[in-house]
Amino acid sequence: MNKKWAAKRLTINLTSSEAQKLEQYCSITGRPATDVIRELIRSLSTQEEKVSQIY
Repeated sequence: MNKKWAAKRLTINLTSSEAQKLEQYCSITGRPATDVIRELIRSLSTQEEKVSQIY
């Protein structure tokens, strides 16, 4: 396993419709689910980021 990504492993539970939506998106875009989920997590803003944007 690539040590760059070995820092944390996460297991998530999805409803069948969520899993189907993710699979369809990955099929259309040709991207693996891991990359899609990682990108979505990176797009989340945190309280710290919101405060720093104000100042």
